[in-house]
Amino acid sequence: MYGSLPETHISVKAHVSMDVKIRSMRRNDWPVVRSIYLAGIATGQATFETRAPTRDTWNSTHLARPRLVAVYERNVAGWAALSPVSKRSVYAGVAEVSVYVSAESRGRGLGRLLLQRLIFESEKLGIWTLQASIFPENRASVSLHQACGFREVGARRRIGKMAGIWRDTVLFERRSEVAGTD
Repeated sequence: MYGSLPETHISVKAHVSMDVKIRSMRRNDWPVVRSIYLAGIATGQATFETRAPTRDTWNSTHLARPRLVAVYERNVAGWAALSPVSKRSVYAGVAEVSVYVSAESRGRGLGRLLLQRLIFESEKLGIWTLQASIFPENRASVSLHQACGFREVGARRRIGKMAGIWRDTVLFERRSEVAGTD
């Protein structure tokens, strides 16, 4: 259910100097992962979801690997995972990206570290395309994905209603130069 990969220690110079460890998500990380997800939901800018799923539901809708957490000052401060975009075998190498950082840790580069590691690990697993559907108002997420090599594919106008208001999303994708090149 939870894959294992070597821990990576990274020193980052962003707004503050910090030591971050990126590691595989562990079963006992779920309460914090869920809490960070709930905080993202509460912003109204991260997802159309209105509540966090149970751990079992979350597990069933995300790929088994990679599932990553960023540990900062001995606490899980962010997470990243992939969801399949389709059950059809032709799309086996295409996945949707989720990256969430705790409110108190935003703006420090953790999202970028998580997304970079997620890209690296996904390519090792043969995933050739990553996609992200982002609210255009979420400038931080748009910038993050662009900085990590995602390109804008197009806008989806009035794709869903949130609290009775139609919302747009922008679709981004990143095609691997390593996986799926044959």
